[in-house]
Amino acid sequence: MNHMSDRYKQYSVHLVRKFGEKVYKLPVNLPGTCPNRDGTVGMGGCVFCDEEGAGFECLPNTLSVQQQIAENKTFFTRRFNAHKFISYFQAFTNTYLPFEQFRANIQAAAEDEDIVGISISTRPDCINDRYLDFLAGLQGERNLDINIELGLQTVNYHSLVKINRGHTLAEFVDAVQRIKRHRFEICVHLILNLPWDDMLDVIENAKLLSALGINYVKLHSLYIVKETPLGEMYAQEEFELISLDEYIERVITFLEYLDPDIVIQRLVGKGPQGNLLFCNWNTSWWKIKRRIEALLVERDTWQGKKFGYLNGKALRK
Repeated sequence: MNHMSDRYKQYSVHLVRKFGEKVYKLPVNLPGTCPNRDGTVGMGGCVFCDEEGAGFECLPNTLSVQQQIAENKTFFTRRFNAHKFISYFQAFTNTYLPFEQFRANIQAAAEDEDIVGISISTRPDCINDRYLDFLAGLQGERNLDINIELGLQTVNYHSLVKINRGHTLAEFVDAVQRIKRHRFEICVHLILNLPWDDMLDVIENAKLLSALGINYVKLHSLYIVKETPLGEMYAQEEFELISLDEYIERVITFLEYLDPDIVIQRLVGKGPQGNLLFCNWNTSWWKIKRRIEALLVERDTWQGKKFGYLNGKALRK
């Protein structure tokens, strides 16, 4: 195992194997909210969330689904000579929309014949069987590759309360089981440097995702936006953030405990431009990614090196 691509399961490589060529994600940004903002499960949203949700790299949400897909597709076709695409419903909580609106959005995204997949970003407490039944029907009709992205952030249910997540670990486990019954793949988002989490939480993140048979994972480091509850806590020095070196240690440890079949969509995230108090230790995300990859080689370690804890570990003497 000398080559970097053997050290962890990379998303770009996985997509080429799956679809036979490079595939590009077309972000779709829709106006929306989340039950943790409008009073359904909480107010004010997660402590780190700004008004944009996660749609800061997208086209304006005033454009229709078809317009956004057409514009993004034109850009990717010109720039990368792309032929196959995944519609990515990125911002806010897409399954929190009223059912008819959700159905219309997804059907609009499925119309283009170059769309091979749909990726839907949502929260664990906004997954229910009616929405999943509709998606299963659409997947059958169009032979689409549909996957659900769940924002979890951490398996530490004490930290979930601290970040005002509005759901706990139980809702996440329930959502995973429901999605799996409908046979969709699942991507989980995690933040590995929440101030209230330590290395034990990092390892448990990896172990729980492995035990539940998750398909993809996106790792982020915590970014802190001005005028958010987290921004105020940070300004008042209510918590300390770990160093970049410690974040890299956490990523490597996470990978070592993770099932080697889980595909890594991202090792470190990008924060929104401007209005930031903290993001990636003022280091570009690709430099952090390269440092992680270089250390994997230097230490001769890899994804799944410590993945030996399932299927009755104690019986294997």
